[in-house]
Amino acid sequence: MKGICNLAVIPLRKSPDSTSEIVSQLLFGDTFNIHHTEYGWVSITTKNDQYSGYISDKQFALFDGNTDEWLVNTTYPYLEAHTHEGKLLLPAGCLIPNQTKTLIGHQEVTITNRPVLKNVEQLAEIALHYLNTPYLWGGKTPFGIDCSGFTQMVYKQCGIQLPRDAYQQADLGETLNFVNESKCGDLAFFDNAEGKITHVGMMLDNEKIIHASGKVRIDLLDHHGILNIYEKSYSHKLRIIKRIL
Repeated sequence: MKGICNLAVIPLRKSPDSTSEIVSQLLFGDTFNIHHTEYGWVSITTKNDQYSGYISDKQFALFDGNTDEWLVNTTYPYLEAHTHEGKLLLPAGCLIPNQTKTLIGHQEVTITNRPVLKNVEQLAEIALHYLNTPYLWGGKTPFGIDCSGFTQMVYKQCGIQLPRDAYQQADLGETLNFVNESKCGDLAFFDNAEGKITHVGMMLDNEKIIHASGKVRIDLLDHHGILNIYEKSYSHKLRIIKRIL
């Protein structure tokens, strides 16, 4: 059985409990496989990035269609849709039907504006839209986002699907030997004291990186790691730089 997120954004939780950690978010149009339900919670695995968790049984609709031909919303920060119950503010990076009117569950959704898919030359433009977005663990929207959610959403708006977590994204692409080889769109990964990759950001050129740390911000990068331009100290230790494109 399949479901679809029919709200702007909903939390994906680690456990079937409203106080459980939010591990990610589902945006409008995200589809998923339903495994089982328990006490008002639904165990799911998302189609786009194979992420598992629990959502409320009040925050989705059953779905027997296909969203492969749906459009990625590139309208920042959101696109307005309308239903008989009122507006939906659909965030950048969500999926929207390519028809003006679509029935999702029992709700007809009307979208009159059509977003234009960006190309890889516009990665920096997309990323810069998110400047000052507050950091939110598990977040994927312009109103709260984490480091890997940020890179995932930026690439998604160019038609490229990345995995959800930083360590998964680090498995992609070609490894660069030197920081000065990097160019806009390359992803830089950072590890902790145990050697686990815990952070990711996107290079704007071979010196500057945009990443979500406290907020989406621009800092300097060298072979040691991220140099906070305001505090004049290193905040993250560089592990590897990968060329995804």
